[in-house]
Amino acid sequence: MPKPSQAFLHRHSTTLAFLFVFVIGAVIYLHDAGTIPAGSFIDESSVGYNAYLIAHSGHDEIGVAWPLYFRAFGEYKNPVYIYLLAALYRFTGPSISVARIFSATAGLIAALLIGILAFRITKQRSVAIIVMVMTLLMPWLFELSRVVVEVALYPLLLALFLWCVYRLVNKATWNWIDALILAATLALLTYTYSIGRLLAPMLALGLLFFRAPRRLPSILRVWVLYAVSIIPIVIFHFRHPGALRARFDVITYITPQTGYLEIVWEFVKHYAGNLNMWRMIVHGDPDYFQIAAIYGLGQLLLATFALALASLFLFIKRKHVDPWWRFVVYGLAVSFVPSSFTKDYLHTLRLAAVPMFLIILTLPAWHWLFEKKSRGRQAFAVTAIVLILAQGFYFQWVHRKTAETTQRIYLFDADYFSTILPLAVSASDSRPVYIAHTSPIPGYIQVLWYATLSHLPANKFVMLPPDVPAPDGGVVITTESTCPRCQILLRRDPYTLYIAQGLPRKLSPLPFEALRAELRPIDYPAQLHMRQPATVRALVRNIGNVTWLARERAGDQFQVNLGNHWLDRNGDAVANDDGRAPLMRDLKPGEEAEFQLMVNAPKEPGEYILEIDMLQEGVSWFGLRGSKTVRMPVRVYKRWFD
Repeated sequence: MPKPSQAFLHRHSTTLAFLFVFVIGAVIYLHDAGTIPAGSFIDESSVGYNAYLIAHSGHDEIGVAWPLYFRAFGEYKNPVYIYLLAALYRFTGPSISVARIFSATAGLIAALLIGILAFRITKQRSVAIIVMVMTLLMPWLFELSRVVVEVALYPLLLALFLWCVYRLVNKATWNWIDALILAATLALLTYTYSIGRLLAPMLALGLLFFRAPRRLPSILRVWVLYAVSIIPIVIFHFRHPGALRARFDVITYITPQTGYLEIVWEFVKHYAGNLNMWRMIVHGDPDYFQIAAIYGLGQLLLATFALALASLFLFIKRKHVDPWWRFVVYGLAVSFVPSSFTKDYLHTLRLAAVPMFLIILTLPAWHWLFEKKSRGRQAFAVTAIVLILAQGFYFQWVHRKTAETTQRIYLFDADYFSTILPLAVSASDSRPVYIAHTSPIPGYIQVLWYATLSHLPANKFVMLPPDVPAPDGGVVITTESTCPRCQILLRRDPYTLYIAQGLPRKLSPLPFEALRAELRPIDYPAQLHMRQPATVRALVRNIGNVTWLARERAGDQFQVNLGNHWLDRNGDAVANDDGRAPLMRDLKPGEEAEFQLMVNAPKEPGEYILEIDMLQEGVSWFGLRGSKTVRMPVRVYKRWFD
């Protein structure tokens, strides 16, 4: 007769196995969550600051009470994550670590739900545990759970939705409670991240795979309840026309001038490009500035992709495929749709639903491998498990090894929090610190979040309106590229900390004999793909007879800049006016300064000439007054998915 302890272990072996994996996963996900990555990305700061304000006062950063969407530097952030974090902040107070742990916990629970769902589907404990481990080690999902952004909740909510759908698969009819639960999960997917406004309706439509004469009314109930849940979005749209698509207008290839056939072609091209999962296995997201990825490192497990393909092969061999699996394949297919309406390829955040459906799609292959005990199947299963563990733990090693890289420090403004802001507060003494930011780099939110975390009064930091200079002696943090009349205390790209010196000067047109420059390129791109932005570094010497004055923040039309033209091989202008790099300090005759000029490649492939030249706005290009320009050959090529 077995001992009571042995009987307990045998009776609860599955639960204990899940618990053991969950604890190991918690160690991986929660360890150093608050410090890796160091700092706080601007979107993380925006989410954290608005969550704090809601918890503290019920208003967002612009003073709106209990908003449906949160306005923040040119876009509207979705509400679910912010309100849940606000509820947590009511007990803990504002904290980067608390927010990161919240995201990591959501990822942990998502993996647990996927494991439980795998057990319900396959009835095999081994498969369920392996799938849970695979989910925990998936780089794609791990990275999503390490940042404080709305999409961090998406894997969890999608797992919850799939769990709810599978629960109803074998029920002949769905009652109102069932319909309400399904509609609620669809609503959460809609309000959590922007892709949900397109993906959730498509998933709701996919419920037709479960249609049956007695079930159609139940599906209609789900649709009606879901339609009711999105009425607030419709009202918000009419009250704030264009607000919810403001960000989409920036990232999409669809413009008022784009024809229907061109839209169809661009969609097909981007959809096909997003299907390139091999790229996600080997290289990951191609965006250098993607916060939920390590640049150049794969985000999808090779074994996951291979097993998902194997499951599709098994479906093809079968004469009949269960409606549940048809729904899963459909869900995977439509998961690529929202991102395919944007310019970017393989965007980690906008494709957040893809890895979840791929993981579920591996279950038929896992079931087949464990269904019969044969050496061949066992060898395949062991190989898959070894690949999962090897790739997963290699990613974890690289993740921690690259935590202090320049790219990660730059993306998450680690120096801003650890160095710049403390030095600014110290240098200003009892006076305010002035903030001058440009719209593409909204440094103001970092200041507000830092002040909140450091328990500093809000009036310690003063936002300078556009074109308003700081007072003499004022301590300034700026993301602007110009810094005239300033004593620089510290520079950490893209931030500069300085003390303003003197009163602003009024610029005036330079005499034509002063428009003389010697240009010497330091670094330029020899080849670019179509429309690709790139940086040209050049040294510029003032060989005129008058000092060039740097641009004043008060604004003036006569500022001196480095600019560029694009010419064809014959020297004819293709783009006469492209980039600008401002003069950051006064330049006396004989002195030189380095410029970093952002250029944008032409929209057609071919051989081009990149010409750089100095100019004074409102006066003339230097080259038109006899100054020598510099021309450099650049090849512009077409990528296979362009």
